[in-house]
Amino acid sequence: MSAALLVQVLRDPAQAGRLDAEGWNRLLAAARAERLIGTLAYRLDDVAVPDAARLVLTDAKRDTAREGQQALWEADRAADAMRGLDVKPILLKGTAYVAADLRAGQGRFIGDLDILVPRDAMPAVERALIAAGWEWVKEDPYDDAYYRQWMHELPPMIHVERDRMIDVHHTVLPLTARQTPDAIAMIADAIPIANGLYILSAEDRIVHSVAHMLADGDMQGGLRNLWDIHCLLPDADPAALEARAARHGLARHVGQARRLAGALYGDGARLTLWDRLVRARLLARNGWGQESRKLLVFAFYIRSHWLRIPPAMLMRHLWTKWRKGHRPQ
Repeated sequence: MSAALLVQVLRDPAQAGRLDAEGWNRLLAAARAERLIGTLAYRLDDVAVPDAARLVLTDAKRDTAREGQQALWEADRAADAMRGLDVKPILLKGTAYVAADLRAGQGRFIGDLDILVPRDAMPAVERALIAAGWEWVKEDPYDDAYYRQWMHELPPMIHVERDRMIDVHHTVLPLTARQTPDAIAMIADAIPIANGLYILSAEDRIVHSVAHMLADGDMQGGLRNLWDIHCLLPDADPAALEARAARHGLARHVGQARRLAGALYGDGARLTLWDRLVRARLLARNGWGQESRKLLVFAFYIRSHWLRIPPAMLMRHLWTKWRKGHRPQ
């Protein structure tokens, strides 16, 4: 499996020196599919690789450097738009890692700009961003109402000139989710970095990443999320992380993430049966980098909805989306 090979090389870059042409094709295909090719490029800096592979890896490093610069510029523009609101914009995910020069940001591809602000500040932040050139991506009234009533963020917005998206969060999981992290505590303990921007504390960065990976989604991109967690763990105090995870109602998920990170990227860890199922989902890619184990992948897709929405509400939501023409990819 290509994903297992990717994990092996990320854990021990010297393993790349033993690959033949087919192995390199599998490795690069998996790294692209998991959006870890920039990370892989940095991990292989000191390893002799074929010239053709080095070209691919060098391009990936350039691409991630460009995305990092764009992400930091978007963060600066958002902070400027919000200046005067008495709100501290807290960067989340990849932009936070790059802005704070964390190991998790090295070679990381960054999509949307994600920020966290207090829930009672959302109307003012929304108005400020619209005035600065952002507009709504979703124009459907049902989607707009659903986001505002039940989700953990505003409907996604995109800048009219720069074509870059921003997601404005007021907490880290949907309001309908089974876990309810303490967003007020996260905001209170955020750390200033520069230019009026903030990031979560070391422990809350891990909790947020774990929530996104294990308590919310269907594990797509899970290997990258787990690499983030692996890189973030050394920055946190273990006792403080345990206490913080308990406060946010995510102790079980944080424990599982630590075991998985140790098993896949670290020195090994003893896994439970459920851990092994999650690992199988994370590694579900064939030699071309395409998702395999379709039944398992679909089961985790169903699970992601089950975690996010109570059953009766989920049925109504799926029925409404189906009538509107939405189909899962």
